[in-house]
Amino acid sequence: MAIPPFLTELRSFVGTRPLWLSAVTAVVIDEQGRLLLNRRTDNGRWALVGGILDPGEEPADATVRECREETGVTVEPEALTSVTVSPMLHYPNGDQAQYLDLTFRCRPVSGEAGVNDDESLDVGWFALDALPELDDYNRQRLDLALAFDGGTAFALSGRAPALPGDPI
Repeated sequence: MAIPPFLTELRSFVGTRPLWLSAVTAVVIDEQGRLLLNRRTDNGRWALVGGILDPGEEPADATVRECREETGVTVEPEALTSVTVSPMLHYPNGDQAQYLDLTFRCRPVSGEAGVNDDESLDVGWFALDALPELDDYNRQRLDLALAFDGGTAFALSGRAPALPGDPI
């Protein structure tokens, strides 16, 4: 899995201790209503497409970059659907990280879906009623993006982000 140079340098100072990082996630829905997913190299599980922002990078630009790098699909971000915090993640090499995750609903504009780098084992389009198993955090961000009604979902006081129409 490719680790950005800035993170490699930072890890040389902090080792595997927990880091607080910024990340983006793309919920890409095509004209047939299918969802773009990638099967991750690090854990073998299907997931929404996303990754770490580079220093100074705009989140929407990072979303476009991550989709193109991982899947070969160029997307246009249409809406910021949620701002969430990931659970603490523990990577096979011992690194720990937690992410402030900005999730964008996107539409594909060009490219063919396929494995495009070493971060994915597989890439594919899935009907929403025939998705592979997703972990709870991916499912939460997907549900928030699908329920998006114009208001970005976020949590208050440690509560989970509310779906549109739910009381905060």
